[in-house]
Amino acid sequence: MILAFRILINVLIVGLFLYSKLLPYKDKLNSKYKSAFNFFQGIFQPVLNFLQTIIKPFQVGQGLAVDMTQIVLLIVLLLLNNYF
Repeated sequence: MILAFRILINVLIVGLFLYSKLLPYKDKLNSKYKSAFNFFQGIFQPVLNFLQTIIKPFQVGQGLAVDMTQIVLLIVLLLLNNYF
């Protein structure tokens, strides 16, 4: 049971990485990859929208801010993977 949970968390971590990299190009994806992207988008989009209400972008320069929600979600998933 614990092994299955850890595998699920690892799949979510890889999915979050791919989701963040492919998000700007989602309109150009093939149908085979678009379905996988939509699967992870269905998982991550509600969580990231919720986190955006709590966590504001981090100002790193004049007129430049970093969205911290994906980083916070990654840290949560890594902690879950480490402690379970």
